[in-house]
Amino acid sequence: MNICVFLSAADLDDRYTGPARDFARLLGKGGHTLVWGGSDVGLMKVVADGVEEAGGRLLGVSVEFLAAKARPGVDEMVVAKDLAERKRLLLEKADAVVIMVGGTGTLDEATEILELKKHGHTEKPVVLLNTAGFYDGLKVQFRRMEDEGFLPRPLTELVFFAEELAGALAYLEESLGVA
Repeated sequence: MNICVFLSAADLDDRYTGPARDFARLLGKGGHTLVWGGSDVGLMKVVADGVEEAGGRLLGVSVEFLAAKARPGVDEMVVAKDLAERKRLLLEKADAVVIMVGGTGTLDEATEILELKKHGHTEKPVVLLNTAGFYDGLKVQFRRMEDEGFLPRPLTELVFFAEELAGALAYLEESLGVA
């Protein structure tokens, strides 16, 4: 599978980097391709390192103003002209999406894929990986949106909340019929 991972490029402590590295190794061992923002810094580097070390492929989609931070030596690197094109290309190249910890950029990417799913423009599986309870508040907000009628589809059709790494990957593989 080509698995797009939306995540932070910040340097973070081990409660986030450890699980990210472990998830990346699961992807690599499964022979999957990481589709990510292409950066060779912070959590993005941790995940790319883990996938590569475990035998997976790397497909980066950078953007012109961040090209200096792009990871060298990947299997494929695309440089988009702006963030909107970058998001479009990341989603085009992916079979599934995993949302890991991140800031406003990650939240923007996450809400875009959920909005596309909400309106039936994609049916790609989306996992929100709730590392160290990072997205507990967002989960509450999404449930409120569903309960109060803001979502035209059940929340469970839009996103799978995963508390455990193996469960996240199992959900993706089952959703896409990968053994």
